Formats: sequence, C-alpha cells, structure tokens
Amino acid sequence: MSKTSSALWTLLAVGAGLCLVSPAMAHGVAAQDQGFLTSASGVHIGPFIYLGAKHMVTGYDHILYLVGVIFFLGKLRDVATFVSLFALGHSITLLAGVLSGIHVNPFLIDAVIGLSVCYKALENLGALRLAPPRLAVFTFGLVHGFGLSSRLQDLALSQDGLIANMLAFNLGVEVGQVLALVMLFWALAALRRLANFPSISTNANVLLFAAGLVLFGMQAVGYLTQ
Repeated sequence: MSKTSSALWTLLAVGAGLCLVSPAMAHGVAAQDQGFLTSASGVHIGPFIYLGAKHMVTGYDHILYLVGVIFFLGKLRDVATFVSLFALGHSITLLAGVLSGIHVNPFLIDAVIGLSVCYKALENLGALRLAPPRLAVFTFGLVHGFGLSSRLQDLALSQDGLIANMLAFNLGVEVGQVLALVMLFWALAALRRLANFPSISTNANVLLFAAGLVLFGMQAVGYLTQ
C-alpha cells in the first residue's frame, strides 16, 4: 500500500470513528467514567491522566478544530506553535473553571465551539479572517477549555485532591492531543503531496464547515430545549 493510500485510509478511519461517537461526547463524559469521577476522593494521578487522554481522543469537536488548524501546516515547528497556543488557552480555562467554580452553560459553550470549527474552515478557504491566526487559535483554546470545565463541574467532583487530579487530567488531555496530532499530521502531509490537493483541500474544508455547523445546531437546540 502506498503512503498516499495509507494516509487516505487513516483519514477515513478517523472520520468513521468520529461518526461512531455519541454526540454527547463532544464535551460530555462517558457514562462508564462518571461513576468514578463522582466517587473519586483523594489523589488519583494515573486514572485522571487516562481520562484526560481519552477525552481528547474521543472529543471529536477538538479533533475537527485541530484538523483545521494544522491543515496547511507543513512544518512540525509551526504545528507545535499553533497547538501549544491552543493547549495553553485550553489549560487556562479548564483549570481556572474547575478550581474557581466559574461555570458557563455547557450547551452554549459547545455551540460556540461548533462555530470555532466553522470559522477555522472559512479561514482555510480564504473566506473569513477576523483576527490573526495565532490569536484566534489561543482564543478558541480558551473556549474549548471552558466547555470541558463546565461539564466536569456538573459532576460535583470531590474537593479532596481536586488540584492534583485536575493537573493530571489536563496532562492527559495534552498527551491525547499529541497522539491524535501525530496521526493526523502524517496523513495530511501525504495528502499535500497529491497533484489535486487544492481540490481536496477545498472539499475537505467545506465538509469541515458543515460538521461545525451541525455541532452548532445540535448544541443550540439543546440550549433552547433544556
């Protein structure tokens, strides 16, 4: 199998996996994990790192946005810069939200996250740019972090060991992000070598915009009907 074919199959596998994930998992917590989180008291570094990584790998809203961020980035240095900005923003609001009790309606935040995917797709298409790309990525990182912190607060986490557990959870999120990006970067690098990549990129970002719009619509309906 050629490298290009492998890359295409990888992207298809990622897409299929996202389709199999429940919509509630965008920033929700899997039912099997909620029992542990609500009953955990004291410091549990390993389990929280695992749950953080799991959240990132199964959080298709994160993955869709990051695909848009790295879509045209051909150098690992540039990928590291943009992803670090996103991770910084995500970490700030995740930790600040949970530890300080700042709560935002999760449906409303997730609707904005859907729009962040739409915005990145439009930026990639050259149709819209409201801010410098690095500033936009950092800002949307802040929004994504608030989405997760609000969901975690709804679980009424124990205050015993909370700081250590949240630091471990955040570390897990970053580990999961690296794992996802390694696979996505390799696949996109192979696609960029195709002669018809300009056409592929247009179609892919149109689909990315549509996916973000669907996410926005789902969460907006949830917000209006909760």
